[in-house]
Amino acid sequence: MATADTRHTVLVVDDEQAIRLVCRVNLELDGYRVLEAGGLAEARRLLDDEPVEVVLLDLNLGAERTDDLLEELRRRTPPVPVALVTGSPDATRMERPEADAVLAKPFDLVELADTVRRLTDLTAAER
Repeated sequence: MATADTRHTVLVVDDEQAIRLVCRVNLELDGYRVLEAGGLAEARRLLDDEPVEVVLLDLNLGAERTDDLLEELRRRTPPVPVALVTGSPDATRMERPEADAVLAKPFDLVELADTVRRLTDLTAAER
């Protein structure tokens, strides 16, 4: 049974197809609409074409600077909540004031669902 409002769209930006698949399958089971991007150019195109309430953004996309996209999302009106996804062993201690949440790989699926639910609640409160 879907627990999320199906109007909420989540964009997963990660260069690892397996991570995008895990996020998409589990979030769709919770009733979210999920878009996927393997890089920043594709993410920007989707953001220009689709209303997105939450972005899950891999901190390390090869040579691409994810900080630039993070800043762009912050400048939107209203700002789009972002959860940074990282394989860094110090992820739980990362201080990223520009991010709303940090998910450490490998993340727990309950933590994924709870994080997205919390961030969609932020989006709903701002609208």
